[in-house]
Amino acid sequence: MKQEILVLYYSVHGATKELAQLIARGVNSVEGAKARLRTVPKVSSVCEQVENDIPNSGDPYATVQDLKDCIGLALGSPVRFGNMAASMKYFLDGTINEWLGGDLIAKPACVFTSSSSMHGGQEATLLSMMLPLLHHGMCLVGLPYSNMELVTTASGGTPYGVTHVAGINSDNEITVEEKALAVAQGKYLAEMALKLQRK
Repeated sequence: MKQEILVLYYSVHGATKELAQLIARGVNSVEGAKARLRTVPKVSSVCEQVENDIPNSGDPYATVQDLKDCIGLALGSPVRFGNMAASMKYFLDGTINEWLGGDLIAKPACVFTSSSSMHGGQEATLLSMMLPLLHHGMCLVGLPYSNMELVTTASGGTPYGVTHVAGINSDNEITVEEKALAVAQGKYLAEMALKLQRK
């Protein structure tokens, strides 16, 4: 039976979702591992109609049970002023019971993001997503420099996690290097998660 890696993301214009799909491809390339793609609903600063429990299209919304079931986590969000998007933060803020129960302790995790500009706060956003994962006791997995695309990329990609430069109109396609790094990150996360399961 395949063990599941949760690929949890929030995306507005589609770039972070595409990175999530590439990471899932990397996860699925590892024997014994399977990606579970999930997203989170949009939140608003004003009172609006409540989102449906099931989205009209795309991946299902994540539940805390998805976190409990997974053996590893890939967490992705677009950049919001050098931080993760409020929707992802809202979801993570609701995991107090899982923190109290130690449900995520010793599970490996990685992070990924997309921004409109090259220096738009990608690394700060990756670090902001790492903080709650560290509080949960998760083991952070980065991207090692054995992935030569980290050296050759002229767009996204960091050792903290895969990134994408979407452009001011969010119309830049994911580059060859960004694709390779996303797939590699998913593969590496799945391999680490399975190794930890065997311990």
